[in-house]
Amino acid sequence: MRIEALDVVLRPRSAWEAVELGGALVRRHARAIWTPLLSVSLPVFVVLNLLCWWADILWLAPLVMWWLKPAFDRVPLYVLSRAVFGEVPDTRATLRAQATFGRRWMWAYLSWRRLSPARALNMPIDLLEGATGAAAGARRSALGGAMYGVASLQTLVFVNFEYALVIGTGLLAVLFIPDGQLEAVARAMGPTLLDMPRWLELAYGIVSYSAAIALAPFYVGGGFGLYLNRRTQIEAWDVEIALRRLRGRLLAKAAPFVLVIATLGVAMMPLQVDAQTRSTETNAEAAAEAAAEATPPTLPGVFGQIEDDASLRRAVAEANADPRVSPKRTLKQWERRTKADPKKKSSRRMPEWLRGLGESLGLAGRIVAWSVIGLLVLTLLWTAPKWLRWMRAAVQSDARVVATPVEQDAAPIERLPDDIPTAARALWTQGRHRDALALTYRAAVESMAQRAQLVLPPGATEAECLRASRRLADPEDCAAFAGAVRVWQYAAYAQRMPDDAGFYSLLDGLAVRFNWSRA
Repeated sequence: MRIEALDVVLRPRSAWEAVELGGALVRRHARAIWTPLLSVSLPVFVVLNLLCWWADILWLAPLVMWWLKPAFDRVPLYVLSRAVFGEVPDTRATLRAQATFGRRWMWAYLSWRRLSPARALNMPIDLLEGATGAAAGARRSALGGAMYGVASLQTLVFVNFEYALVIGTGLLAVLFIPDGQLEAVARAMGPTLLDMPRWLELAYGIVSYSAAIALAPFYVGGGFGLYLNRRTQIEAWDVEIALRRLRGRLLAKAAPFVLVIATLGVAMMPLQVDAQTRSTETNAEAAAEAAAEATPPTLPGVFGQIEDDASLRRAVAEANADPRVSPKRTLKQWERRTKADPKKKSSRRMPEWLRGLGESLGLAGRIVAWSVIGLLVLTLLWTAPKWLRWMRAAVQSDARVVATPVEQDAAPIERLPDDIPTAARALWTQGRHRDALALTYRAAVESMAQRAQLVLPPGATEAECLRASRRLADPEDCAAFAGAVRVWQYAAYAQRMPDDAGFYSLLDGLAVRFNWSRA
């Protein structure tokens, strides 16, 4: 592996920074990844759906495509493993490599390793390093052990993202349903989902395939980023790259000096030969003189007898006791007070009747536990007609709607008076402006609902009332009701009350439009 050719800045990163590094690599090489990925997966998707359509098991196609994800994940992993070293493969090279790249590991990743939560982290270890057996297991433990939790959490995040895309696409269709048909569509949704037609099963397969293809490269890239970061931490790739670059710079600058020294060495070679000859003769003469005049050593005569110094020994002992010279650490662990001798085996042996009694009690406990679980399940099934009705009422509204007055649905504080204009004027004169406007708005809502021949849901908002008023036959009635809603919204939410003339004008207009009795 030529780590000096890496196209990314290597440094110790946190786990989630490493996942983001993988996402950045996928965004940089998006065309080199998605083009071969679609070229491999799209034909498989089409052929699989055609076969399932012919066999009338179209529901099986999305399941098989989901199970084949590890085989398709080899494409982005192959591209990223080459592109990170500055060699981005083209589409043809990537497709040609899929015949052999990681082929011996596919049986494992399509069987017992298919549901592994750390699959994105383990695939680079197995497919790129090529280890097998115990060596592969050791590499997975060394590289993936510290990152297993992050890799599992990444898998959970991407699974939720994929489900969100699929469910969100389905709910997007609800936005195009008219308001008047929502109730009918909600009633028909349950039976349709239980017995889906072919076109709906095909649409679900297309949406799930699109979501998986859109997210799979980022999932693989996150695992590849964790793999690079883990190898950087263990093998110090960043330090090795820095040292190699320093060596290159030093060699580049030292080349002229080496050339000058070599030139001087060639020029001075004759002088060195002559000097070496003279030195040999001189050394021979000196050796002869030394052998002839051998004398005893002179150090004791100069320094005398060396004594044992206590201060010197104390300084050496203090130096050895320094924790920086000989570091030590203390470990504490729990041990039994009376240690058993491993050579002495216990002579006591459990009687057969006692062992049989223990096994019988364990079997009885398991039978009691499973009996309790069975009774709970039977109780739930027996009481299903009672509690299932409540759950069904939460997701499906009752088909029969009882027409009740608006003031009863909205839980008003009191019944509307017979003479609405007089009551509203009296409240306004007393200074209870908000109560007067509330009475006017409630009366306008009830009159609009009666004239449009509809029943508003309990707690209907102003916007829902405005949409319902569009069913009025007379446009002037609709405009008068809209004016009442607007004045009430200003008063209720913005605390902007109309003046006396504005309120009386609104009240008189509504009384004329909706035929309220007037004193």
